[in-house]
Amino acid sequence: MSDSLIGLFFGIFVGFGIGVGSTLAVMYSIYMGGYRKAVQESLLAVQPPRYLKALENARSHILAK
Repeated sequence: MSDSLIGLFFGIFVGFGIGVGSTLAVMYSIYMGGYRKAVQESLLAVQPPRYLKALENARSHILAK
């Protein structure tokens, strides 16, 4: 009985540990990829329309506060 409980707790611990760690790593890589793209677009001589619209929305939210 105690061997099966130890195995159960070990499996749950490792499963959640690896699962949550992997999820956080994927979310961080997606966030950093988007951040890098935004910085690259902000440094272009002519910004894309999508960037200009997002910038306008951000400024309007800041001014609304």
